[in-house]
Amino acid sequence: MVFVGGLFAYSMMPGDAIKMPKTITGKLIAESAPVEDIYSMFLCLCCGQVLDKKNICCDMADEMIKFIDSQIATGISKDEVVIKAAEKYGINSIVESKRATVREELAKQNPSAFPASKISFGQAVGQKAPDFTLQSIEGTNVKLSEYKGKTVVLFFNEGSMCYPACWDQMAALGNDARFDTGDVITFSILADQKSEWEKIVSQVPKLSKAKILFDSTRAVSSAYDVLSLKSSMHPGNYPGHTYFIIDKDGIVRYTLDDPAMAIRNDKLAAEMEKLG
Repeated sequence: MVFVGGLFAYSMMPGDAIKMPKTITGKLIAESAPVEDIYSMFLCLCCGQVLDKKNICCDMADEMIKFIDSQIATGISKDEVVIKAAEKYGINSIVESKRATVREELAKQNPSAFPASKISFGQAVGQKAPDFTLQSIEGTNVKLSEYKGKTVVLFFNEGSMCYPACWDQMAALGNDARFDTGDVITFSILADQKSEWEKIVSQVPKLSKAKILFDSTRAVSSAYDVLSLKSSMHPGNYPGHTYFIIDKDGIVRYTLDDPAMAIRNDKLAAEMEKLG
């Protein structure tokens, strides 16, 4: 899987990131620290190596370094640079020794995006689905618990990098009446930025009916334990191709991780029928 430039490149536009205060209360990195200390807080999402401007391991590391450089150039504090990069690339992009501290700061800024509970994918069936609030592509906040009384289908996937497989499944779910009724609603959950998908959807009409939610910090993906399954092409950092069916009482009734990345509408619909 390659990282595509142009239309599908990672981007950060005004309004994408969580609104940041002018100062961050928890000191993540001293303002007197050298700039290099910012890069050393991050791991390349592709190779897992600590970012190093003098030894760039791959295109993904180069893209991450350029984003950090762009934030430094705005004159914001080093803490804010770290937070903005963590928002964009996910909490697992932070080196393990600093991860808990950065997660705590992110949770202060947007506590509703960090589920209070977690489940193990292999033992998820029969468990209460972790509640979450994520922003939709329309800019509204979607809270899972507000859909109690409906069957909810969640499709976690890699997003823009996973073309065409993830895009095709998102479109198939969005255009299949079985997955958007008075009793059923379906969400595709991506680790990308909203601005990126606004561009994609504007140029790919078949995606216009997909209900897209953004989990850029990967907090929800982590709570649902989908970051290191067999379908993930970037284990620990991105979901692969994973489904949950949640019943009207908020209980997980079916899970599927699909390394084949096929269109699974009929399989999902058959499992929903079993719920009655």
